[in-house]
Amino acid sequence: MNRSNLILILSALIIAVIANSIYIVNEKEKALVTQFGEVIKPDVDVGIHFKVPLIQSVRKFDARLQSLDEEPNRILTVESKYLLVDSFVKYKIVDVLTFYKATTGSFLTLNNLLGQRTEFELKNQFGQRTVTELVSGERDEMMSSMTNNLGSSVADLGIEIIDFRVKRIDLPSELSSSVFERMRTERNRLAEELRSEGKELSNEIRSKADKQKVIILAEAYKQAEQIRGEGDAKAAAIYANAFSKDPEFYEFTRSIKGYTSTFQNKADVLLIDPKSDYFKYLNKSDGTQKP
Repeated sequence: MNRSNLILILSALIIAVIANSIYIVNEKEKALVTQFGEVIKPDVDVGIHFKVPLIQSVRKFDARLQSLDEEPNRILTVESKYLLVDSFVKYKIVDVLTFYKATTGSFLTLNNLLGQRTEFELKNQFGQRTVTELVSGERDEMMSSMTNNLGSSVADLGIEIIDFRVKRIDLPSELSSSVFERMRTERNRLAEELRSEGKELSNEIRSKADKQKVIILAEAYKQAEQIRGEGDAKAAAIYANAFSKDPEFYEFTRSIKGYTSTFQNKADVLLIDPKSDYFKYLNKSDGTQKP
């Protein structure tokens, strides 16, 4: 082997050693360095780093948000009735050393452990509630409790639970009809109670309005009669005052009114003595009877 070939081989080895000793950790990763299987540098910072070639090795793990979405679980309620519960979990690695020790860096192992604890938490929460409460009740409080409890239970896995949600709750076919019928009956009962309360309130308002109407009409009638009586009294006083000044004129006007009211219709017939006082003002202008 000549000298030039030896130099090329040595250069290649040096380049390979240098390349093997440099590693980069980006912001999407968590990394640690092991030496003979033992962790010597946990949670390496983001950036360019060096390691001893062949002796030390770097393990990198995805630090982004991860999802666990398994098949629906068959969960028992407090009524000893089964539900098919479909849920998901969002999590991320926060302690890479703890994660590595608990799972040897395997996300498959992590998901198996997390799935078991997720199922346990679902059974714990659903086992305290009835089917009606789970289907029609408020879920925010239960979701918050589930997330907090699961977060506390996975501290030994080096992960943080971001969210834990129930996507869907299915009732077995033999249970669905009875549950929905009971819910429908309860809603109908509440509706009838509200209608009864509304009708009672309506009747009370209507009774008060009718009473007020009667009072207002009575008061108005009373005032109208008082005003009418006062008007009639004033009119009578005016007439009396006017007619007292000329009794003959008063008698004449009364006769004219009597003629008008008597002969309103052309078919009216009146049989009376011509010398009667009724024709007093028709016989002579001075009011005396003709002989």
